[in-house]
Amino acid sequence: MKKTMSFVATGDSFITCRLPTPKGEGFHKIKELIDTGEVKFTNLEVTTHEFEGPPAAFSGGTWAIADPKVLDDIDAYGFNLLNIANNHTLDYSTEGLEATEKYLKEYDFVYAGAGANMAQASDPKYLTCPSGRVGFIAATSTYYESWIAGEQRRDVRGRPGVNPLRHTDVHIVTRKNLDVLRHIGDVTNINAMNNLYYKEGFDVPPPSNMLKFGSYLFAEGEEEGISTHPDKRDMKRISKAISEARRQADEVVVSIHSHEMKGEDKSKPADFLIEFARSCIDEGACAVIGHGPHILRGIEIYKGRPIFYSLGNFIFQTDLVSNLPSDFYEKFDLDPMDNTADAFDTRSKDNTVGLGVNPHVWESVVASWKLEDGALKELHLHPITLGDSKKRYQRGWPELSSDTTVIERLAELSKPFGTEIEIRGNKGVVTL
Repeated sequence: MKKTMSFVATGDSFITCRLPTPKGEGFHKIKELIDTGEVKFTNLEVTTHEFEGPPAAFSGGTWAIADPKVLDDIDAYGFNLLNIANNHTLDYSTEGLEATEKYLKEYDFVYAGAGANMAQASDPKYLTCPSGRVGFIAATSTYYESWIAGEQRRDVRGRPGVNPLRHTDVHIVTRKNLDVLRHIGDVTNINAMNNLYYKEGFDVPPPSNMLKFGSYLFAEGEEEGISTHPDKRDMKRISKAISEARRQADEVVVSIHSHEMKGEDKSKPADFLIEFARSCIDEGACAVIGHGPHILRGIEIYKGRPIFYSLGNFIFQTDLVSNLPSDFYEKFDLDPMDNTADAFDTRSKDNTVGLGVNPHVWESVVASWKLEDGALKELHLHPITLGDSKKRYQRGWPELSSDTTVIERLAELSKPFGTEIEIRGNKGVVTL
């Protein structure tokens, strides 16, 4: 008898409100779809605690916090596999991460991507389903440097944080332009601190064929542009985790949170992300689930396994965070007596700029697929809408949609990867 395992995946769940009571028809239809999978994934884009940690000096854009009771609603949708490695993981410092983990454990979610040290952040976690066991590894390429989890030592404990996917960016310019940069560096002393660090042994100089200009690396080349690759240290660690999970489970899923893009187009993943995702499949992952830019990116079927470069949003309530630290108000020159509504109105210039006015933020897909004896047999894409035309306190909840224009757009985004998507009824079907 052939062995079948079913999966359902969504993108970012930036949830800050509770579901309406009683739950409406839109919720129940989405839940029915999610429950068709044994493995049911979403990216938890918020910290969930009762302000048990102080706000960090930096945030992922909005200091993302929600009452732990929103986990009731994540559970109500049916999700059983959560990524917590993203650009909001330490919005409320390490104490906020610790509190979030405490509540996640109370709900018995399987989650990965962050923890008390690098081992806990990067080790595989496991979900047991009726048809088998699934290993799960999660990482993020979008974070602040101080958020990287630290390794344990025999004499110093590890640092709480995220499982990082660092990457190297090298800007390629002609010899003439490289000489111009060297001249500018000499006359402006932009590299003075770098040079001093090299002399005093606090930093390592770049290879002789490269120039560090401030914080950027340049190299000579005929075709100008950027060359970007995943960090070898992180690739080795993540590959090792996939290898372990592949021997301890029937299938392995990798989650990656990545805002980085190619050029100025958020819908195109950075080259390092493509290299990373394909490497994960090479190592034995059955799927790579990407998220982060809050819009869809293309889908690639690589060696018969799906790579979702971004599944966009599933729940998006970033403008409904209950409280914000003073840093947010100061950034926009607001008064101490101003409130969150004032802050979000100011940031969005009364809802005329930002994510709120991008229609692609408010439409996405839920992906569902099946493996049969480890081989991909079907992959369906179900359109959802998050209520673009509604007021900001009403929108952000997903509902299934009969509008297939989002599938048409996803099909165009997927063409560069050689993926063909057909529209059948109200859903997209990937041609295998």
